[in-house]
Amino acid sequence: MTLKLERTGLLFPALFTVGILFLVPLGFMAYVSTLQRGPDGGVLWGQHTADAYLQFLFERDLEDNLVVNTDYIQIFLRSIGLAAITAACTLILAFPTALWMAFQPPSRRTLLLFLVTVPFWTNLLVRNYSWVLMLRSDGVVDWVLMGLHLRTQSLEILYTPLATGIGLVYSFLPYMILPIYVSMEKIDRRYVEAAFDLGANRLQAVRRIILPLAMPGITGGVILVFVPCLGSFVSPELLGGAKSMMIGSLIQQQFGQARNWPFGSALAFVLLGLILLALWLHAMRYRRGGEAAS
Repeated sequence: MTLKLERTGLLFPALFTVGILFLVPLGFMAYVSTLQRGPDGGVLWGQHTADAYLQFLFERDLEDNLVVNTDYIQIFLRSIGLAAITAACTLILAFPTALWMAFQPPSRRTLLLFLVTVPFWTNLLVRNYSWVLMLRSDGVVDWVLMGLHLRTQSLEILYTPLATGIGLVYSFLPYMILPIYVSMEKIDRRYVEAAFDLGANRLQAVRRIILPLAMPGITGGVILVFVPCLGSFVSPELLGGAKSMMIGSLIQQQFGQARNWPFGSALAFVLLGLILLALWLHAMRYRRGGEAAS
């Protein structure tokens, strides 16, 4: 009994902080999503309705009948696609980078880790504005390509899904490198040496030894990139424009220009539901894999 009280006392500060800073705002947002929108914005307190959730799939025509509207579904699908592509691109770039870092001398690893974390020292907004200057018409990229006589016209990359993808990959690349590096750093080098002694080449050693042992870091990196990328706001807003609106921009628009707080809250809960579903499927997959192994 005393041990239980001690554990409860140790956990109480963390649980209290999570409850105040996470659960209370989340509950308030859930309550707002069930309210009716006010005529001039905001909400009508005490007047509950499911219109905010219906608006995600339907809209009312001139005769006040519900008809299917796929605009918001397309935005969600675009966001999921861009988040998946971002996770894949960052993984392709991060895996060899983390592998090279992990097999460097210990003194050099500290410097390399420092270089990976340098982007965190600069505000994300400033970093994305730098990409605006590089990708815009007659920007740095166009200037370099035209100077090398590789192009005669502007690439017109800015305000396209490609520009959004570039910004997202740049923003989230460190989140993929760091967990993969941590997993690879813990790999016993004797396993790799044994693989070489048994006749494996470098590619086979990476595929059969390093890749399986680094899988926890890869999985963690994919989650760290994919989940926040779904709700990303800065890169799509600055680099993508209206042509590649993502969920984060749509939610901000509902709380800002549209002043439709119930619908913005409902969209946030739909996004939260998708994230929790993805994490639950991932947990179930690993649980089944653990049961099969045992």
